Amino acid sequence: MFRSKSLPRPKDTSVVVVVLETTEVYIVISLSTRSDTQVIYVDPTTGALRYLGKYGEDAFDSEAAALNYITDGSRILSKSTTYAKAVLGYAVLGSYALLLVATQLSATVPNLPGGGCIYTVAESQWIKIQLQNPQPQGTGEQKNIRELADLDIDGKYYFCETRDITRPLPSRMTLREPDEEFVWNEWLSKPFKDIGLPGHCVILLQGFAECRNFGGAGQQGGLVALIARRSRLHPGTRYLARGLNACSGTGNEVECEQLVWVPRNGGQCIPFSSYIWRRGTIPIWWGAEIKNAVSVEAEIYVADDPYNGSLQYYQRLSRRYGNKSSEANVSRHKKSGMVPIICVNLLRYGEGKTESVLVDHFKESLQYMKSTGKLGSTWIQLINYDWHATVKLKGQQQTVEGLWRHLKAPTMAIGFSEGKYYDVRQQLKECKGSIICNDDINGGFCMESIQNGVIRFNCADSLDRTNAASYFGALQVFVEQCSRLGISLDIDAMFGLSSRYSEYDSRNARSLPPGWEERFDSVTGKSFYIDHNTRTTTWEHPCQEAPQKPWKRFDMTFDQFKGSTMLAPVNHLAELFLLAGDIHATLYTGSKAMHSEILNIFKEETGKFSKFSAVQNVRITVQRRYHNYLNDSSRQKQLEMFLGLRLYRHLPSIPMFPLKVLSRPSGCMLKPVPSITPVADGGSSLLSFKKKDLIWVCQQGADYVELFIYLGEPCQVCQLLLTVSHSVQDSSYPATVDVRLGSSIDALKLVVEGACIPQCSNGTNLLIPVTGRIDPEDLAVTGKSARPNVQESTYLPLLYDFEELEGELNFLNRIVALSFHPSAASRTPITLGEIEVLGVSLPWADMLNNSGRASEFMELLHKKLSHAHCDLGLKSFANSSGPGNDSHGSGGSYTKSSSSVQPGGSENLLDFLTGDFDMSKSHVTENTSFGNGEQTNFLDDGFDVNPFAPSLEVPAPIVNNQVEECGSTQLYLQFLESLSGYNKGKGLNFEQMMKLEIKRLHLGLSAAERDRALLSVGVIPATVDPNRSVDYSYLLKLSSLADNLVLLGHAVLEDRVNASIGLEKGSEHTIDFWNISENDACYDGACEVHAPSSLQASSTGENQSVFVECSQCERTVCKACCAGRGAFLLLNTYKDLKIYGGSQGGGYSALADSFVCKSCCSEIIKRALYVDYVRVLQSLRRKDRAEKAALNAVNQVCQLESSKISDLSHNIQTGQRQLKQILDGEESLAEFPYASFLQMVETADDSEPLLSLLAPLGTGDYKSYWKGPENNTSVEFSIILGGLSDVAGVAIIVSSCGYTTSDCPIVEIWASNKMHREDRTFIGKWDVQDIASSSPHLCGPEKSSSMIEEPRHVKFHFPNPIRCRIVSIRMTLPHIGSRSTKFSEEFDLLSLGDSSFYESKPINPQNSFIHAKRILVFGSSLRKEMEPDTSGGIMRMKSYLDRSPPLGRFRIPVEAERLRDNDLVLEQYVLPNSPGIAGFRLDFFSVIRPRVTHSPSSSELDTREFSLTRLEDRYVNQAILYMQVTIVKESGKVVVEEYRLPEVKANTSLYFDFPDLQQDVRCVIFRLLGDVTAFVDDISELDGLNFRNLPLASGLSLSNKIKLYYYADTYEMGKIGSLSAV
Repeated sequence: MFRSKSLPRPKDTSVVVVVLETTEVYIVISLSTRSDTQVIYVDPTTGALRYLGKYGEDAFDSEAAALNYITDGSRILSKSTTYAKAVLGYAVLGSYALLLVATQLSATVPNLPGGGCIYTVAESQWIKIQLQNPQPQGTGEQKNIRELADLDIDGKYYFCETRDITRPLPSRMTLREPDEEFVWNEWLSKPFKDIGLPGHCVILLQGFAECRNFGGAGQQGGLVALIARRSRLHPGTRYLARGLNACSGTGNEVECEQLVWVPRNGGQCIPFSSYIWRRGTIPIWWGAEIKNAVSVEAEIYVADDPYNGSLQYYQRLSRRYGNKSSEANVSRHKKSGMVPIICVNLLRYGEGKTESVLVDHFKESLQYMKSTGKLGSTWIQLINYDWHATVKLKGQQQTVEGLWRHLKAPTMAIGFSEGKYYDVRQQLKECKGSIICNDDINGGFCMESIQNGVIRFNCADSLDRTNAASYFGALQVFVEQCSRLGISLDIDAMFGLSSRYSEYDSRNARSLPPGWEERFDSVTGKSFYIDHNTRTTTWEHPCQEAPQKPWKRFDMTFDQFKGSTMLAPVNHLAELFLLAGDIHATLYTGSKAMHSEILNIFKEETGKFSKFSAVQNVRITVQRRYHNYLNDSSRQKQLEMFLGLRLYRHLPSIPMFPLKVLSRPSGCMLKPVPSITPVADGGSSLLSFKKKDLIWVCQQGADYVELFIYLGEPCQVCQLLLTVSHSVQDSSYPATVDVRLGSSIDALKLVVEGACIPQCSNGTNLLIPVTGRIDPEDLAVTGKSARPNVQESTYLPLLYDFEELEGELNFLNRIVALSFHPSAASRTPITLGEIEVLGVSLPWADMLNNSGRASEFMELLHKKLSHAHCDLGLKSFANSSGPGNDSHGSGGSYTKSSSSVQPGGSENLLDFLTGDFDMSKSHVTENTSFGNGEQTNFLDDGFDVNPFAPSLEVPAPIVNNQVEECGSTQLYLQFLESLSGYNKGKGLNFEQMMKLEIKRLHLGLSAAERDRALLSVGVIPATVDPNRSVDYSYLLKLSSLADNLVLLGHAVLEDRVNASIGLEKGSEHTIDFWNISENDACYDGACEVHAPSSLQASSTGENQSVFVECSQCERTVCKACCAGRGAFLLLNTYKDLKIYGGSQGGGYSALADSFVCKSCCSEIIKRALYVDYVRVLQSLRRKDRAEKAALNAVNQVCQLESSKISDLSHNIQTGQRQLKQILDGEESLAEFPYASFLQMVETADDSEPLLSLLAPLGTGDYKSYWKGPENNTSVEFSIILGGLSDVAGVAIIVSSCGYTTSDCPIVEIWASNKMHREDRTFIGKWDVQDIASSSPHLCGPEKSSSMIEEPRHVKFHFPNPIRCRIVSIRMTLPHIGSRSTKFSEEFDLLSLGDSSFYESKPINPQNSFIHAKRILVFGSSLRKEMEPDTSGGIMRMKSYLDRSPPLGRFRIPVEAERLRDNDLVLEQYVLPNSPGIAGFRLDFFSVIRPRVTHSPSSSELDTREFSLTRLEDRYVNQAILYMQVTIVKESGKVVVEEYRLPEVKANTSLYFDFPDLQQDVRCVIFRLLGDVTAFVDDISELDGLNFRNLPLASGLSLSNKIKLYYYADTYEMGKIGSLSAV
């Protein structure tokens, strides 16, 4: 990737964040684990991070070199510089990006056994980066972003750069495989993973980590560390996160680890031991509520189903703490193989105590779980110990003694882990225990014993009592750990005396008789002993005869413990617990811990502070209550955003994957932009962010200005971003723009025509949505909602977009042609500002160049190519032509995808909301009958394989044959006929219309294809539109319920994903979120509901066994009579709101495991499920179209071969080595994706694709090559390089077939910087036959297929390097006898001879063709400082700007105005004798377009997962608004104008001039048209589960948005004019 010199490692990681004067931001990171420095660029428009790993551009030998490159050697160019120690996270949040860095660290655990340092974040800083993206955002979103940046990080988070600390030490996993339960910045670290730098953002844990040195009775001392990891499964504050949640996590859950080790010098083994325990709130569904800030007691309430999730909670503990090593030790528990979990409950359980209800439920929960029989090897014991009552009754000392008596047996049974670390793995061969090694550590760990099970402490809040009890429990273990490590804490041993408590007497392991000495063997690290009295050595301890009694202090009284134990180490440990307690209390309640004085019980001065502690506790209580009452909800929201949870609610418009600006950094203008004065770069300055204040002045009198932009990477273009830049008169900026796209200059297609550019202030960013080309035939039959008739302006597709138009998707778009047209009123030259093209590109670099990830990407591509169409297309809606047909057919007529099929599998639809992540082979049926013809195959229009669904039994051959025989359109019409008979679509009810749409989407038909089919049989499409089938008030209610499902469904998905952490992946129920199928007839049998069905179907034996219990009527219900899980959520939206509501209704997903029958479910809820299901299917269709476009793009670069994928990584590495050999130190300048062809070249049918000529070596089949048609004797390749370069020559890698006498071409080469042929420079002409004569190995088929050898190639060196951007290569097959005699200078003419040419069989020249394997252009690319200086020309352009004072805009008074049609229509009546109307001002709408619009689908399973296209629905189906203006004159004449509105920030003033001055106007009518239902008000400001205001967003109202104006001289109008200025 890049070269780096051998430099000494920096001592610490260094992070420098540089903000230049241009506001560009660079993140310079030098890791302590690497010797080089990386520079990450923050895109100033979208915030996307950019890193290519190119040496000299974003990879450097040192930090100084990187900073010098960024600032051009002058720190004056830096606006600000922030120095930090680590990057903690990064997030793009619309108009802002937030970068979180640690500016000060504290090495709280400096040297762990095995190496590594734990750093606690002492000081941090949120760096707010202003982005140029004008994405509309609501005020609620902006407020939430500010709150996120206020989150307190300091002192509460820690990390380790070099090893995994999310698991108890020592972890078997590496740093890059953390336990997700304890990773708090997973969402914030994702942008760094996406650019291939996962290690540059640390893995952040919340909690506490510190250590202390302590000494023992002898010379031996040790280190003790307390590491507390807070779980992120139930994040939140005291009164919003208690008990269980839908993730089966409890509030304030903390894993604590007490690590004790003996430091050694280098080369010696390090003995250590580790003890783990947990603390958290009671694992049942419960909560507490404070009525007001001064109430004494909080009200405790328990859910109706309080044990839902308790089993999963204990299973997670059992999996984590079960002893998995049989070598280390046998479980100490009496039941072999059992995992003990001991729950120590410290709640008050006396009569009348509010906490007693929780104690009772705690007992019942354990009995319930045992009764289920699902605990397996988990053994749970509950110990109730009322801490406060015991302290009050018996005092602190006896309370501690009582706790020790309870803990003795479980602690001894569970034990702790012991082992040694060896820094040389060779030493591990003699290890008798379990060995733990991984790539993060040099040596390895030999484990002598491993803890089995865990003790869990709880009180109501898992705070003060829990901290005290866990300290005294851990103290006993600490003393035992020290004893096992040879560190004696016995006081008497300091003086060589026997213990004063004879019944507890034992040997001090390290107290030696006089004259004895302990030493360590340098090879093995073992201890040996020297008797200087007799001058002998021994491996045995001289006091071996007196073995120590283990755990002896458990039997001591408090005074005996205190009197016999060294208190300094004990107090060191207490200090750690005090600090940890304060951290946990602050995170949970906002205040420090209370009742902490008991931790100082071993100190002599404890009694002096008891009164002070009482006062302190009262103060903290009041402080807590105040904070909890006022700030809990805000802090809860902060934590959720920090974790990336509930973003659809808190930050609804934020994209998960920001778009890229593909027009920079290596984009360029292919044609000089006309300017009033010459400029050196020909207009490429318009693409540079560094010149964002640029005003480009075009030539005077131009009718239009045309720009041809070459993009830095091929992409799907989504948006055009224009920065308005004009002279004093804002009319100098263009009024409209046309957009054409294509992969080459001769393949451009018009995609946007006449997009309006309103007049506005300088620097305004206008965003113009760009759709793919829409077929004119599609426009003729559908999509009328964009421009409806006046009488139909009230039609609102609130349920879903019935008339969605589908534009072409092309991930190989490379050239954008823009045509700007001036405004009619402009009399000055056209001015332009910065232009940016935004889009989505495929991860080409990873797929083609990254040997580490290429196989992963290509494997995914192959799976999608093979299986992406076996999901929805194979469902029951596509299985039959009518509802009366048995979807299975007769025996033997279908194949099973698996021999074992779950009951009811054949009727299964999508189960996207379960927790099963496995996508086994049995889930799909392999289809090998893909045709090459034009026939419609609905399998080719399917959707992503559903990773949630259970195993499917699919009759693939039947379905496939049906579609091949009839076609999807015919199947759709047959289904319509089965529903409506001969009524031609009339009389269908709502359910039938929805089922017709589901059928259409399953068959892969677009809306336009559907409408053409309907019109062909005389059916008007509007008659089957569900949006029109219900009355208006019912439509609003139905839409509201479907919208509620959006938020509920995503909450369920999010919680299911998190709930799966730490648990086995289990099978899920066959009844999914919607439970919608074509054949919905009851299965009879045991079903007690028998819900009426609109369709009758024969039942199947498979489904008769699928029965559940209705949660409402408690009757047994079959799958067909069940309403789906989403129905239960809608029915119980307000049930147990205090518990299940959580934050923004998040806890409702716990209810998603219940069922409700269709009889207990209202009709409108069942219909809401239909609506949501269709929305999901529409989204899946968009994603499938994007995936197929991506597959098509990849296949145009290199053909996919599944058999070659496993070798891809090796082939890429080999190809990179071969490239180095060929280039001989030069740089490759024409490699895809950064280079491409200017024009398409005709290619033979059996050839590799054209772009394969530029693909990196190692991709594609080794023997494959490109070839032209046989009848084509001349081919010209115009290659646009990746950047402006000094080209030294061209190399052609010879095809595997080699050259013959008839196909050796004559090669001619030109160089240029622009696309016009007349501007290019001729370089030279070479005859390959003459070259081949001296190099016989170029001729004939390749003898070896090995990639080890250097590939055969021909080099054409230029006489001198030439600076250019385009290299044109023409290959011509000469006629017989017309050979040229021009040779390259590198060939020796004397070496040529008759015998040197390959003797081949005679070949007819007519059958010869031009061929090549690769084309390489080599030389050196220009660094940024070598680019042409354009500042002089730009300054001269500004001198031509019109500086005369402009005419002012003045408001025209309105006599009256009226709003109608949901405020989308505004009528303004003008006063008589008003001046002529020049135009109108529109203050832009305050609305957003939400990221989520339906319940989640399979492709939205987890935003953290790998994604190929990362193309959101919003960019596939663009929402565009139009303003239609109707001008009614006094004469009755009507003038209609229409404007396509761009996107700008809310309340931006936009001015639209009419083409002509409008005189004698009586009335002006404004109509807002287009995709109005796609926009909503800021969701984060709405209450409850509301997704939007109905029927339309209030922000779209035209009230007070529009003003009419006329132009007049500002000076003539005077003061009156200033009052009426617009």
